[in-house]
Amino acid sequence: MNEESAGVPPASGRMKTYLGKIATGPEQSKDLTESEAEDALGLILSGSVSPVRAGVFLIASRMKRETLAENAGFWKALDRTTYKRSTNLAELLQVADPFDGFDRVPYFGFYAIPVLAAMGLPSYGHSARSLPPKFGITFEDILQLHYRVPAGMGLDARVRLLEEFRFGYVDLCQSHPALEGLRQLRTEIVKRTALSTFEKMLQPVKSAGGADYLASGYFHKGYEIPMMAAARLSGFDKTVLGNGMEGTTLFGVHKSARIFILEREKRDQEPREIRLAIEEMYSAGTAQKIHDAYAALKKETARMDLLAELGETALKSGGGPAAPLIASQAGVLIHLLGRVANPQAGYDAAERLLARGECHGRLMRYLDLCSGGG
Repeated sequence: MNEESAGVPPASGRMKTYLGKIATGPEQSKDLTESEAEDALGLILSGSVSPVRAGVFLIASRMKRETLAENAGFWKALDRTTYKRSTNLAELLQVADPFDGFDRVPYFGFYAIPVLAAMGLPSYGHSARSLPPKFGITFEDILQLHYRVPAGMGLDARVRLLEEFRFGYVDLCQSHPALEGLRQLRTEIVKRTALSTFEKMLQPVKSAGGADYLASGYFHKGYEIPMMAAARLSGFDKTVLGNGMEGTTLFGVHKSARIFILEREKRDQEPREIRLAIEEMYSAGTAQKIHDAYAALKKETARMDLLAELGETALKSGGGPAAPLIASQAGVLIHLLGRVANPQAGYDAAERLLARGECHGRLMRYLDLCSGGG
């Protein structure tokens, strides 16, 4: 039975109605209900409306400024169409940095993932091949463009490796093909849309033990509000958001960071807010070490070959300017998730792991299996 015979207006008519509400100028535009917003984005994701109408809708909703109800609808449409898998892991952290990547100071979040796992917290990075508007470097760019991991690897295969190694990476192609399918449209739009906000809040992989955590970031003040609203609807047991370096989950290094933490059992309350600054998180010696490493890296251009060289050096021996930043990122996240009493304790634990060099061998083995090695 098609929509029309079931008494549901056809897709083109529904989208025309939605555009008539949100795209009539700054004075006369009206807000959508949550169900209308969910339906509209669902039509776009399913390819039921033309790219022109899809683009107009995404631009108009951003220009009008999305309401909390509209954002809830958008998140529900994305969540409903996400490919989802469960693991045999008792707990799991998802690290979701901006899907348009970073392009300023070299950032080593890719190399912090195996360190987090070695510290006792199974973790994976959720990303995509770089998206607009920044077209910076992402986890998946590093995997595919530098380490030559084949693009065709499926979600099930990535989840199996995640279970084996207790760390891994998931691509938007695997977790949400319909959203990946809007890549060209998003490139033509140029500017950010609501998609950029909520793709970081999706949950394609779950733990077996019901202990699921999300660490993500935002750049511009105010974006924490719709992201936390989505966290309340999500399946994450704890969500940590902060204005890290270039919107990533490297918190408190480049400037004081605002961190928002929401736990499932307190989702009807306001998120807990804390501030993180390098001078307050660490001893004077550790703070100086991180400051010097960041200052040295600010002189460099973010290039994948440099990232890999410095990131692997850090994992092999704990040496080079990447090591303090990796230790800081892993240590702070472990602290925010309640594993250690303070960031300094997390940093010290990560630094000891890096010095042993075990994480490098694990990462190389993971990459070998991703590429089809025995």
